[in-house]
Amino acid sequence: MSIEIKNISKNFGNTCALDGVSLNFEENRIYGLLGRNGAGKTTLLNIITNRIFSDDGEVFVDGIPARENDEALRKIYMMGEKNFYPENMKIKEIFRWSKEFYPDFDLEYANKLADIFDLNLNKNVKSLSTGYNSIFKVIIALSVNTPYVLLDEPVLGLDANHRDVFYKQLIEKYSNSPATFVISTHLIEEVSSVIEDVIIIKKGRIIRNESREELMSVGYTVSGMASLVDKYIKDKEVIGVDVIGGLKSAYIMGHLSKDMVPEGLEITKMDLQKLFVQLTNA
Repeated sequence: MSIEIKNISKNFGNTCALDGVSLNFEENRIYGLLGRNGAGKTTLLNIITNRIFSDDGEVFVDGIPARENDEALRKIYMMGEKNFYPENMKIKEIFRWSKEFYPDFDLEYANKLADIFDLNLNKNVKSLSTGYNSIFKVIIALSVNTPYVLLDEPVLGLDANHRDVFYKQLIEKYSNSPATFVISTHLIEEVSSVIEDVIIIKKGRIIRNESREELMSVGYTVSGMASLVDKYIKDKEVIGVDVIGGLKSAYIMGHLSKDMVPEGLEITKMDLQKLFVQLTNA
C-alpha cells in the first residue's frame, strides 16, 4: 500500500519543474517534503492529485494508475494554498458538503477542532483571514480520513500558538488513526520533530530520501581556526563552509570519525534545518 511515483517530469515552457522524480509514500508514515520556494513541491503534489498532469512518468495509488482515475484519487486528500470552496459558503456548510464527497469525513471531530482553533462556523470563506483560511482547510484535511493526506504549506498565515496546536493535533490524529501524511514545507525547524521520513527536493530533483534518523546521523559541523579546519576536512565530504575572520565552520556529510578530534576544533551535530540549508546550497 503506497503512492508510487515513477520517473515524473514536468516542464512549464523553458522551466523544468520536475526532472525524473521517483519515490514512494508508504502507508502510515509522516513525511516531510522539504524544499525551497520553487523547488517543485507543489507541482509534485498537484500531479499526484491530477490537478495538473505530468509530461512523463506515472503515479500509482495502491497499485492503481492515478491519472484520471476516481478509484485511486478518492484515497487522497490534498490541502493546498488555493481554495476550491464557494467563497460565500459558511464553514459549517462546507463541513456538511465534505461529508457528501468523503463518506468517512468525521463531522463531530471537525466541530471539535473548530472549537480548539476557535473557528466560527457561521463565517463564510471570504470573511476569513489568511490564518483562519488555513485553519479551516487543515480541519478538513484532518477529518476526511482518507489513507493519504497531502498538506501543502499547511501553516501558512498561522500564528505561533495555532501552529503549535496544529502539530499537536496532527500527532494525536496520527496516533489514534494512522494514515500517510505528507507535509510539504520550507519551514524546516517546526516540522523536524513531527516527521519520520525526509524527502528533500532541489530544482525538481530528489537529493535526499531517507528516514529522519538516518539523515541526522550523517551530518555534523567542525569549527575552529581556518587552518586547522582545512587540515581536518581534506578527506571529508564538505557540503558548505562559513568563514568569519580567521575562524571557519565546515558542514560535513558522513559519520563522525571515532578518532580523537584535533585540539582546537569543535564538533557539533547539525540540526535538520542547518542540514537542509547546506544541502540545498551545495
